Amino acid sequence: MSRPTMCYELEWKCQGHDLVAGIDEAGRGPLAGPVCAAAVVLPDGFEHDSLNDSKQLSVDKRERIYEEITVMPGLVWSVVMIHADEIDRINILRATHAAMCRAVLELAPSPNFVLIDGKPVPNFPLPCQALVKGDSLSLSIAAASVIAKVTRDRFMIAAAREYSEYGFETHKGYGTRAHLAALRQHGPCPLHRRSFEPVYQLTLAIDES
Repeated sequence: MSRPTMCYELEWKCQGHDLVAGIDEAGRGPLAGPVCAAAVVLPDGFEHDSLNDSKQLSVDKRERIYEEITVMPGLVWSVVMIHADEIDRINILRATHAAMCRAVLELAPSPNFVLIDGKPVPNFPLPCQALVKGDSLSLSIAAASVIAKVTRDRFMIAAAREYSEYGFETHKGYGTRAHLAALRQHGPCPLHRRSFEPVYQLTLAIDES
């Protein structure tokens, strides 16, 4: 299986964009917890023996890579989380786009160009290229995917200590059978996205009872 490379970054650098960032998100689909976006500018000559799309990595590998790249000299990164209340207010797509925009604006120095995983983001604040499955094509996006995923997973594991009845440490807020059973038994907590169908339907049932 092919792994991401620096080809897209180098292509845009050759066109005069000195600092090229990659951006990716984690947590669009869960019923609970934040959506998280990370932005990364890799240093010139960056190499890593196992960096890949976070979905292709084990938990242990993601954690190891996170610890390695976030302290790497010359690597610039930022991460932003948007929580359930804002997701419910503006919807998950807009929340994802907002997290991506905020993450890239927090980079210092600011990049000249941005590679975005997935489809184009409306009104993105910097010149950009959207790459479907970009986390398997671009090393900058792959690095962002790891940082976003590890940051969000750590948040959900910490949240499980406060809301232990839901098992967040196991499913990270996704709609597993165990999570849905806990929702039916305990109702939603402040981390739940009440605009998402299973939570919304359960909230209606609770309100009507």
